Amino acid sequence: MDRMFRVISFWTGVMAVLFMAGGMNEMAILFFGQTGAFLALSYLKLSERAYVYIFGAYLTLFFVGFTYYSTFILVPGIGGH
Repeated sequence: MDRMFRVISFWTGVMAVLFMAGGMNEMAILFFGQTGAFLALSYLKLSERAYVYIFGAYLTLFFVGFTYYSTFILVPGIGGH
């Protein structure tokens, strides 16, 4: 399971680089932070159950944060163009 956290770390790192190349620096910083967190967690040698609980907590926080952002902060129809 620790290897899967390294895989997640790799893909969040790829996304961070793509966000940085696209000029979205805030998202790049957020994804670099996630990359570091997932990479650090992957070397803790926790039990599989702990990794599943941590990933479940991560998904819960993501969905709550994304729902809050899309409901209360995002202004529909206003783009960067």
